[in-house]
Amino acid sequence: MKSIQARLSVGLISVLVVVGLVLAQLSLWLFEMGLQRYLEAGLRNESENILVALERGTQGLQLDDHRISPAYERPFSGHYFRIDFTDGHWRSRSLWDRELPKPENAGLFSGLKLGPEGQLLLVLRADYRRLGQPLSITVAQDYTPVRTSFQRVRQIGLGLGLAALIIVLVLQRITVKRSLKPLEKTREQVAQLQQGQRSQLDSEVPLELEPLVSQINHLLLHTEDSLKRSRNALGNLGHALKTPMAVLMSLAASERLKGQPEVSRLLHEQLEQIQQRLSRELNRARLAGDALPGVQFDCDAELSGLLATLEMIHGSHLTLTCDVPTGLRLPWDREDVLELLGNLMDNACKWADAQVRLSIIENESGFSLWVDDDGPGIPEASRQGVLDRGSRLDEQVDGHGLGLGIVRDIVESWSGRMSLSDSPLGGLRVTVELDKRG
Repeated sequence: MKSIQARLSVGLISVLVVVGLVLAQLSLWLFEMGLQRYLEAGLRNESENILVALERGTQGLQLDDHRISPAYERPFSGHYFRIDFTDGHWRSRSLWDRELPKPENAGLFSGLKLGPEGQLLLVLRADYRRLGQPLSITVAQDYTPVRTSFQRVRQIGLGLGLAALIIVLVLQRITVKRSLKPLEKTREQVAQLQQGQRSQLDSEVPLELEPLVSQINHLLLHTEDSLKRSRNALGNLGHALKTPMAVLMSLAASERLKGQPEVSRLLHEQLEQIQQRLSRELNRARLAGDALPGVQFDCDAELSGLLATLEMIHGSHLTLTCDVPTGLRLPWDREDVLELLGNLMDNACKWADAQVRLSIIENESGFSLWVDDDGPGIPEASRQGVLDRGSRLDEQVDGHGLGLGIVRDIVESWSGRMSLSDSPLGGLRVTVELDKRG
């Protein structure tokens, strides 16, 4: 969500900056070109005035000083001229002892030349014929004051443009943020959906989001309906098989098979294995229905009830303790976490002498769970056999196989890790490492 907003902001800022700079440079260039065209008209008028001031004298052409601007008489006044004849040239008194370069071609000289006193000159050359004699008049004007004023105007314009750009960027960011607000609201609703605080997304969204929200809600309804039907079917299957299994177990212990103890023992063992395998697979199938996010596991609210249930089942001679931070929530479905912890604690209670302890901590990578008991434990050589996938239940250590097998399936479905080790209490420690969900 923030990434989209950042990309939109960066993209719009880049476009505005590039377009703004291009428009600013183009506007300044057009303004300066128009200004030079205006000054060119003035210079051409000055050259024509000088041309009119040329008169026929006793020794040929002569310049009537009274008909030209007094600025050409004042040294370094910023107004200069040069008249080139076939056999020589005249220059204005304002040049003093400097020479005004003569452009190679007629017209406005766009490159500003360095003139007297370091002045930047705008130069115009015009070719004429006066009294039958060809001549060239070059007129120059100090462009420095105009350039200085132009630079000042450009700085002011750039400052105003920058201020306008900042205002536009602020307004653009506000607009983008307000436009993406429905997405942020939808994201919050998805988070609430994951935590089990809602079952549907609000349908009152912008027109562009309606198809997406509608499809998500439809998928949620379909998934929830499938999950309910699957769990109901599994529950019905479990209840339906209880009676036939009880009949077969009763038959295995009946008088009819007393004369065949080997057959009775074999039938009883096989039925127990079927019952264990059925319970295990039913739990594994229920885990496969974790497509719909449910209520997360609140340790403060759930663990007290779990411990009370285990005390009722296994008796008050056991001391059950929890070492869990206050307010800790596990980001998994409540029912699955209850099954995980319930099987671990139930397994520990079966073998504990007097004490069972549950510990949960949160670290940077995820969560660590430990269940310790003070029972006889499992020999180190037999631990891997308990955890190995595919090992037969009747080959596992008595009392640990089914519960730890269910736990193993849950942990693997969450891409976690489980290990067995010696407990500080003297019995078995079951360690479960779970990575945080993204």
